Amino acid sequence: MDINSTLRMGAEVFQKQLGAQGSGLPIDGIVKALMGLLGDGSGRVDLAGLIEKFNAGGLASLASSWLGDGANGAVSGEQLIKVLGSGALSGFAKQLGLDTSTATAGLEAALPVIVDKASSGGGLLEAAGGVDGLLGMAGKLFGR
Repeated sequence: MDINSTLRMGAEVFQKQLGAQGSGLPIDGIVKALMGLLGDGSGRVDLAGLIEKFNAGGLASLASSWLGDGANGAVSGEQLIKVLGSGALSGFAKQLGLDTSTATAGLEAALPVIVDKASSGGGLLEAAGGVDGLLGMAGKLFGR
């Protein structure tokens, strides 16, 4: 599955998570906002960089749950703020005309799906060094 299809799927999950408040948001607008939030600044989505941010934030096991074939771990709004930063989340919300807490609630549902679908078949997981690579990076961060 290509990244645009993956982001579109994530946008649909985001929209559904918000219920009536999300139903008025165009999918293409959500995809564009997601591209901005998850992009590397050059117009490319950088999910491997996102995984690195989760690793650096002490959330390697959460990120590896999205990359693996098992159940996706749930991410909280606090964890998203820690990893993505309040400024980035605020900008994402503003782009969609939402308050930050509403946008964050949508991301709590959408982000695991986006990473999971992007890693289907192992491409993203391999880019991050596999599950062992993720856990090894986390161990290095914490001196283990």
